[in-house]
Amino acid sequence: MKIAVYAFDGTTMFHLSVPQLVFGEVGRQRLADWETVLFNEDGTDIRTMEGYRIGGINDLGAALRADLVVIASWHEDKRPPSAPLAEALRTAHAGGAAVAGLCLGAFPLADSGLLTSRSAVTHWQELDAFSERHPDIAVDRTVLYIDHGDVLTSAGTAAAIDACLHLVRSRLGAEAANRVARSLVVAPHRSGGQAQYIDRPVPEPNRASPVSEALDWASEHLGERIDVDGLARAAHMSRRSFIRAFKETTGTTPASWLRTKRLDEARRLLEVTDLPIEEVAARCGFASPVTMRQNFTAAYATTPSAYRKRFNAQPVGH
Repeated sequence: MKIAVYAFDGTTMFHLSVPQLVFGEVGRQRLADWETVLFNEDGTDIRTMEGYRIGGINDLGAALRADLVVIASWHEDKRPPSAPLAEALRTAHAGGAAVAGLCLGAFPLADSGLLTSRSAVTHWQELDAFSERHPDIAVDRTVLYIDHGDVLTSAGTAAAIDACLHLVRSRLGAEAANRVARSLVVAPHRSGGQAQYIDRPVPEPNRASPVSEALDWASEHLGERIDVDGLARAAHMSRRSFIRAFKETTGTTPASWLRTKRLDEARRLLEVTDLPIEEVAARCGFASPVTMRQNFTAAYATTPSAYRKRFNAQPVGH
C-alpha cells in the first residue's frame, strides 16, 4: 500500500512522525508491503516548528498515486488549503484513495468538501472553530477518531497514534496492529469511541496503580464473569471510589472498557486460531455466541464469521 503524508513549513516533528512511525513499522516487521512518502504542493524542502529542515519531499503526484493520503496536522491559523492541494485531495479520493485528517488535519479535509454531511472530530480545543466554519458537518466532541471507511478524522496529538493503529487494524487485522503497538510500546487499542480529553493518561501495564492492577487482572480473566464489584476488589478499592478513579484514568466506563477488551481478543482469536465461534465467545467472556455476534457486528459492521474469512487466511509474519 502506498501512503502519502502531507508536509508543510511549521509542522511539528511529532505530528509528521506519527504516521511514518506506525505505518513504517508495518514494513519493518514485514507484515505487509507498505511504503510511506512525504509530499506537498511543489516538492520543496520544509522547516519544522522545531527548526529542522526536511528534504526528499515529493510533489502532489505522490498523493494521486497513493492508496492512503494523510494530512497529519495543519497550520495553527487554520488557513484554507491551497487550491492545488484541495483539488489533489478530491482527485485522490475520487480515484479510490482513503483520506485521513489527523488532529487539525480535519480542517483542510472539510475545506476540500470531503466531509460534507458527515461526522468528524478534531482537537478538542478547536471543535467550536470547526463547527462555526462548517455547520453542516456533525462534530462529535467525545471520541478519539471517526472512520467512514474512505475518510477518517482524529482528535488531537496522541490520538493520531490510535487512529493510525486503527488503520493498520482495519486493513491487516488485530494481531498485526497489536504487534505494531507492542513494538512502539503503546496501548494496542483505544477505541474511536473513547473520550479524547481525559485528566490523566491511560496507565501502562504493570504500572503500580490500583486501576492498572485491575485492568491487568481483567485482561487475564476475560473468560470469567467480571463485574464492577470484581474489578473494584482487584483494585482493593470500594465500588464508588473505583468507578470514579477508572473514569478519571481511562476516560471511559468499566463496562465499555471490558466490552472493547473482549472484542479485541475475539478478533485476535478469529485471526490466529480455528476455534469454533462458540469457543471464541466463551474464552472472551461473552454470555453466548449470539451476544458476541451482536456486539461484534455493532462495533465492526461485520460478523465474526465474515471477519475470520477476511483475516484468518492472512497469517501475520508469512
